[in-house]
Amino acid sequence: MLTLFGQGHRYCDNVSRRSFLMIGGLAMGGIALPQLLKAEDGSGVRRPHKAVIMVYLSGGLSHQDTFDLKPNAPAEVRGEFKPIATRVPGIEVGELLPMMAASMDKIAVVRSVVGQRDEHSSFQNLTGFPMSQSEREGKPHIGSVVARVQGVCDPVVPPFIDLFPTMQHKPYNAPGPGYLGPAYRAARMSGDDLALMRQTTVGNERFQGRRGLLASFDRLRRLGDSAELDSMDGTYRRAFDVLATSKVASALDVEREDPRIRDRYGRGSSTHLGDGAPMWNDQLLAARRLVEAGARLVSVAYGFWDTHGSNFSHLRKHLPLFDRGVSALVEDIHARGLQDDVTVVVWGEFGRSPKINKDAGRDHWAPVNSVLFAGGGLKVGQVIGSTDRLGAYANASPIHYHDVLATIYHTLGINPHEFIADRTNRPVSILPSTASPIRQLI
Repeated sequence: MLTLFGQGHRYCDNVSRRSFLMIGGLAMGGIALPQLLKAEDGSGVRRPHKAVIMVYLSGGLSHQDTFDLKPNAPAEVRGEFKPIATRVPGIEVGELLPMMAASMDKIAVVRSVVGQRDEHSSFQNLTGFPMSQSEREGKPHIGSVVARVQGVCDPVVPPFIDLFPTMQHKPYNAPGPGYLGPAYRAARMSGDDLALMRQTTVGNERFQGRRGLLASFDRLRRLGDSAELDSMDGTYRRAFDVLATSKVASALDVEREDPRIRDRYGRGSSTHLGDGAPMWNDQLLAARRLVEAGARLVSVAYGFWDTHGSNFSHLRKHLPLFDRGVSALVEDIHARGLQDDVTVVVWGEFGRSPKINKDAGRDHWAPVNSVLFAGGGLKVGQVIGSTDRLGAYANASPIHYHDVLATIYHTLGINPHEFIADRTNRPVSILPSTASPIRQLI
């Protein structure tokens, strides 16, 4: 996150070394000076690029009540919802998802995702590894990998933008850049960061005062860490170039969107649900606007689906907004001609238990999960894999969750087995050798 003021030691100009380094190292969300220079081809025109919108469903959505209903299962398994037909003959979804049903020709549902642990965290979805391993080995967020491998498309748009809020259950929050280092941390566009970029909310005098930090560079260099500061000089200046343009802030400002499109998405709310994420559909729209502006990967945390109790009443209340927002995002990608370049992925950390518990809820269920894909030039309008009669285990075409991530990398043009250098210049493979793109999709 871009940080301008911190708690570290302050120099004579009242600027802390910690804050100053954070401006250069983190503000660009994965943009270091070499990538900035590489992105400029002299034409001033941004080349077309591939991008991903990753929607993480904190808590784990019930697959049996949404995209893998079991109407012939016993009552204690099948639940309260009935399947409905979709635009694609032979594919059914839950009755609370009529808009998704109407868009099913643009969506692929993978019903047989396996390999996930019973772990309430975003790490498996975003790094490809369990939380303990990710933290121990410094496995980076997929967005950090994308920023490292591909750099920027536009000199003033970070390649990796994270719209996750800070959630009460800490493991839901987005992982960091791990072994790639802070230069590839996400740009977190919220709060003071966004206010700073909007020159209408941050006065010019105040903004110019912050730009005056650059004038302190020589004084700080004399105080120590000269090599580190020298290496960041260009990045500092380009970080302020990002702040001086309104491009990212404009993309985040959904008020600029056609009101009819914004209404189609549904507004939602920034209020958190449980200890997870809010259902703030404006962020789904902002994600589309950001990838159009030049971001390569935008991650969104959406809703709270840990329904140990009152599963059916919770879904009745919240699935209609999910249905509206996700279907709008999929349709919007197509309406704007982005269906070959922008991939949408929607999934949580696991599925829910087949048997309904005594509190009318469904508990954690790691053996199988469902994932949605749209766009990316993928073969959509299909269901991949299936589960047994109870929705408990994959019985056809099991797809490891590593393969989901390998497919995402594939849509971006990145080899998931590519080796990238960590901070010590040690080569590290992005994903295990067993991971491969889902052949039915590509």
